[in-house]
Amino acid sequence: MRTVRIHTEHITLGQFLKYANIIATGGEAKAILQEGLVRVDGNKERRRGRKLYPGMRVDVDGLGSYRVESDA
Repeated sequence: MRTVRIHTEHITLGQFLKYANIIATGGEAKAILQEGLVRVDGNKERRRGRKLYPGMRVDVDGLGSYRVESDA
C-alpha cells in the first residue's frame, strides 16, 4: 500500500487520483469512476467530488492501494 500525504484537511477523489499520479486528466478520472474501478474504504465510489480525509483507503483496480495521510 502506498501512502499519499496531503497538505489540507481533505482532498476530493478526483484531485487525489491526479495528485497520486494514478491518472493524468479529469477525463480519465471520470472514466475509471464510471467503470466502477475505484473503492474508498471498501465501497465502490463514482463521485469525483467525494471528500477524502487522512486515514482513508483508496483502491484502484489494477493500479494498487493507497492510504491518505496528513502532512501536518
